[in-house]
Amino acid sequence: MKKLLPMIVLLLTATFLSAQNAKEFYNNGNTKLDKGQYKEAIKDYDQAIHLDKTFAAAYYNRAVAKNSLKDYNGAIEDYTKTIEFDPANVRAYNNRGLIKKTLKDYDGAYEDYTKAIELKPDFASAYFNRGNIKVLADRPQEGCDDFNKALDLGMNKALEYISKYCKTSQQ
Repeated sequence: MKKLLPMIVLLLTATFLSAQNAKEFYNNGNTKLDKGQYKEAIKDYDQAIHLDKTFAAAYYNRAVAKNSLKDYNGAIEDYTKTIEFDPANVRAYNNRGLIKKTLKDYDGAYEDYTKAIELKPDFASAYFNRGNIKVLADRPQEGCDDFNKALDLGMNKALEYISKYCKTSQQ
């Protein structure tokens, strides 16, 4: 038992220092992300994730940086990891949906927006984005329902889309 105790203390200390360093790399990455230094931010998030493989926020912000560099597949992978470690992260679903829409994976985008809405029924952006997918899928009336819901939730931008796509439904 005497030999085991120092090893446990050493292991706990190493784990604590690792988490501390992961947080530091994450914070450094955030500073660089805010400055638009995306490649440098990614390097810091890589280090944070290397030290803490379950650091959902680091995956999320690395996805934001990758998306800014148009590394869409890398961003999707990181949003997926974010969701794996933080399944209630509605912004990860919404942002992954935006990228899938960009890549013309409309079914995948629709699923992500719908999941975000299931998790947070008052998430206006997800309704707005799903409305766009429905319009692209030639289901404008369903899109109008989502645009109206987004507007009800305070997203004034939806009004422009309502006037553009929902003229017949308002008459």
